[in-house]
Amino acid sequence: MALRSIRAIDYMTKNPVTVKPSTSLFEAIDIMLAAKVSGATVLNDNKEVVGVISEIDCLQAILKGTYHGEIGGTVKEFMTEEVDSVGTDMDILAVAELLIKQKRRRMPVVENGKFIGQYGIRSILNAVKEFNLK
Repeated sequence: MALRSIRAIDYMTKNPVTVKPSTSLFEAIDIMLAAKVSGATVLNDNKEVVGVISEIDCLQAILKGTYHGEIGGTVKEFMTEEVDSVGTDMDILAVAELLIKQKRRRMPVVENGKFIGQYGIRSILNAVKEFNLK
């Protein structure tokens, strides 16, 4: 079996860390720190992807707030809104190539317009590890 024949969906993270646009910046930071992740997908009430928030976004928000004398706000104010997502029909190497090309650690997976999980670098590495153990 070749790596290209491994379906990425089999290694998708099904319950990744997510937050809402209305989540406070500090709550989002707490959530990411507790889960030991570097970012979270931002979903609206309809489970549609509306952005991502990363540790870098949070750090920039804190620095900006420090300069202006008011630290805080909501995820919506600091998230990255332009986020590509992918469907469920990709093989593991296609996902790896996309993550590298776009310099991303994770990519939301959408089915029928709704968020169902994410592909991440770690899941791809796990797939490769399993493949090599067979």
